[in-house]
Amino acid sequence: METWFVPFAVADAGAPDGLFTGYYEPELRGSRKRTGRYSVPLYRPPPDSVGGALTRAAIDAGALAGRGLELLWLADPIDAFFLQAQGSGRVRLAEGGSLRVGYAASNGLPATMIGRILVQRGELTKEAATMQTVRQWLRDHPAEATALMQMNARYIFFREIRGDGPIGALGVALTPGRSLAVDPDLIPLGAPLWLDTTYPAGTPEAGRPLRRLVVAQDSGAAIKGAVRGDLYWGSGDGALRYAGPMKQPGRYYLLLPKTVADRM
Repeated sequence: METWFVPFAVADAGAPDGLFTGYYEPELRGSRKRTGRYSVPLYRPPPDSVGGALTRAAIDAGALAGRGLELLWLADPIDAFFLQAQGSGRVRLAEGGSLRVGYAASNGLPATMIGRILVQRGELTKEAATMQTVRQWLRDHPAEATALMQMNARYIFFREIRGDGPIGALGVALTPGRSLAVDPDLIPLGAPLWLDTTYPAGTPEAGRPLRRLVVAQDSGAAIKGAVRGDLYWGSGDGALRYAGPMKQPGRYYLLLPKTVADRM
């Protein structure tokens, strides 16, 4: 890498420091058929003329029901909501076996971070607002949970992923701890980057330097800005331990081939 690449510090409006969060692939239980236990649908993409006009609230109310778009059924609407936030997941089926689902399309509406809403309301502090604490708030306030989740109008539709995964925006399987979601309008997908941040609170390495080579292989609706990244940690609860609390300041360096750098 030192022989063939040149590092360039990335800055946003002259500031080299930005925000780095984490994401993971949840593992859930579901069914191919609707049952008394499994009644929350995961939908395939509807026709563009239909899906793009629907909010989360409209879809939750049954706007797509009966169209044959149901891919799977889950037991818990909160699990389904966070699966959409992550964009992919593994589902262990009641019929036996498992499958991986991944992002196929969205309704095109902007994402609203419900954790930020809880902070604004004073329900959580900014420091305490993590994936785990937001999920727990929803479980502790069932009468308010649906309305809060529906404040995020963006809705994700899924497809079945065969083979290795999850699949990022670059079209390749993500690698735990090495795949980074970036803003592709500002950072080219496929580019290697040197990440310089710290491990999140609540992990054995909390506060220690997290410095490593990563590759821009994914994107996300909330990942906007020149110095903004979302690090993929892997699958299951072990990965959630790192992804959930991660909101670290840091910076990164874009590694360009010397043949490109020489022409700049």
